[in-house]
Amino acid sequence: MQANGKRHALYEPIHGSAPDIVGRNLANPLAQILSFAMLLRYSFDLVSVANEIEAAIVRVLANGLRTSDIMSPGAARVGTGVMGEAVLRELEKNPG
Repeated sequence: MQANGKRHALYEPIHGSAPDIVGRNLANPLAQILSFAMLLRYSFDLVSVANEIEAAIVRVLANGLRTSDIMSPGAARVGTGVMGEAVLRELEKNPG
């Protein structure tokens, strides 16, 4: 336990490192981004920032972007970079 009453924590997506798709622009970055939002919420008490990140991801998905692992009919398949950039663009639109 830290002096501020917080526990030390590790935030990571549980899907593994996926060595079979390294360098192929196929990985879904959303779990890692959401892990970062958890860190902000639970270790740094930055709830509003975590909420903004989570809302940006919801908007990206609502706009129909999907990586191949979460593809659905009518959605646009994108790679790792495009998905990450789409989340950043949504964050820039709503800078809290």
